[in-house]
Amino acid sequence: MKKETRITMDKVNLSYVKYRRLELNLSLQDMAESLGFKNASTYMKYEDGVYLFKANHLPTLANKLKCKLRNFFEESLAELAKFEESAITERKEVI
Repeated sequence: MKKETRITMDKVNLSYVKYRRLELNLSLQDMAESLGFKNASTYMKYEDGVYLFKANHLPTLANKLKCKLRNFFEESLAELAKFEESAITERKEVI
């Protein structure tokens, strides 16, 4: 059975960004430093959607998360459901 994937170019899939960060065991501070931010809290505001990632952040983000730019705009329903379910049960954050 083929997995359904939708691509929207209007906003970054923040669930995917967080999923990849946790999957790679990267801390908020690791991500902050890679994007030139001084504090993990600044990066967290981007990941939480308080601030919007800028276009110039995306290549660095893709490199750090070992993914392709297009992955930030894909919404795989099965993958997101799996991630959200595990996030609820684990609730562990890498800081």
